[in-house]
Amino acid sequence: MEQILATSEKKVLVNLVKLVQQRRLEGENGGWKEFLNVYDKQAGSSLSDPSRRSKDVLVAFLTTLNKKEDLQLLARVLRPNPYLAEESPDETAEQRLVRMTVAHEKYPLEYLFPSDAEDWLVTRIGKNKSKAKKSSKIEMVAIDCEMVECEDGSEAVVRVAAVDRDLKVLLDEFVKPDQPVVNYRTDITGLTAEDLENANTLSLVDIQEKLQMFLSEDTILVGQSLNNDLKVLKVDHARIIDTSLVFKFLYPGTRKPRKLVRPSLNYLCKSILGYAVQKDGVPHNCVHDAAAAMKLVLAIIEKEVETSIPVTKEMLEVEKSKLYLHKIPHNVPSEELIEAISTDFTPKIKPLKRQGSCYYNAIVVFSSPAEANQAFENIAGDMGKDSGGLSQKQVFLKPCSDSGPRLYFHVRKMIEDDSVEEISTTKRSLPEEKKMSCKKQKREDDSEETREANVSEEKTEKKRGKLREGDLIKEIEELKQELEAKDQIIDYLKKQIKKKKNKQSR
Repeated sequence: MEQILATSEKKVLVNLVKLVQQRRLEGENGGWKEFLNVYDKQAGSSLSDPSRRSKDVLVAFLTTLNKKEDLQLLARVLRPNPYLAEESPDETAEQRLVRMTVAHEKYPLEYLFPSDAEDWLVTRIGKNKSKAKKSSKIEMVAIDCEMVECEDGSEAVVRVAAVDRDLKVLLDEFVKPDQPVVNYRTDITGLTAEDLENANTLSLVDIQEKLQMFLSEDTILVGQSLNNDLKVLKVDHARIIDTSLVFKFLYPGTRKPRKLVRPSLNYLCKSILGYAVQKDGVPHNCVHDAAAAMKLVLAIIEKEVETSIPVTKEMLEVEKSKLYLHKIPHNVPSEELIEAISTDFTPKIKPLKRQGSCYYNAIVVFSSPAEANQAFENIAGDMGKDSGGLSQKQVFLKPCSDSGPRLYFHVRKMIEDDSVEEISTTKRSLPEEKKMSCKKQKREDDSEETREANVSEEKTEKKRGKLREGDLIKEIEELKQELEAKDQIIDYLKKQIKKKKNKQSR
């Protein structure tokens, strides 16, 4: 495993570390941040973004994982995927979209399922097909599910739909969850407990059997954020086209937001197909959503539409009007969150799916970017960085009792705020404007006031020069610290090699 990790590309290792963090796996020295505190005494976990760490550090951490199930997980991620092969001249448009999906950086994190479990339906690559069933297989099938929230914090499918390439409905069934339901999400699913009681429902096993009727390893499954649907259906399939990974935002200008949600199905339909598949206040329809995903794929294949979607100014404004809350303890009600982050405004809160069994996340929507920005500034919390390097605050909640633990959650902006750059640009332009104004005034009237202004201008320029010099000195110091940290890493690796050689010699 160590040799495989050492020869893997850095982006693969970065995704592996993120996956380990996501699943809260621990090695000999604990999790990723605990490892950094031991491995790198100087920077420690303050520099926890895996993409900003060297390949040697990533390998050193991953080799500390020694549990059998953890090593099996790493092996599955590192297993070669034939759909990641380089583009070939005879590659079809469908194959290209499959390759674009599996080559996406989010794919290893979102499509690694616990498919070794007995209740999962798995279509293996290269599996021999039954000749009797071969003619009944469909080339492309789009699926979509409506889901509810269960008592144990998991999601369960309550309705599933599938359409073929010709938009013919292959499947539209209601499903009975095998866990008690705590939230039917009626505003989205359009279903209530009574609806399911009166409907002809199937079990998940029944649905899997129906899917097998038109699913082989050669079938391409299509969908928007398809990983969520496959997870609740307990289906692991290799050939997929995920429209949320194929389409990407084309950012205006040179400044790209560091974080922005992927294009939604509704936004893609408006941009590509010219209509909204989902309307405000109207529940979703999984048949319509599955058909919309198929139409988007066909638009690329048959009409050669671009997969880059422009980001409108209005969309950025909407995203700037939101704050993202995560790692919220499951026993903390949403009303308490509003009280903790905003007393001056009355935003709306949208609780999202749970993060494991202990946490959930939410989005708080304000009426304007200015309100969201002001609310973030007013939040009393410890400023830090999230795994992507974005500024976030750790907000502590009031304890239920004096002896109880202090609960907390994290809050950050949805995208990087560009107001700093705008302010900085404005400040840089002021001296030039002032200089031009002074020159004009000097030509008109070479007065004492003008000379004083020029003297002030010179002082400002000198001060700015000193600031630039200070920035360079600071940068040099930071580089020195990085070199020292790398020296420590080299020493650590040498010690590890020495320990292994000693063990082998014994």
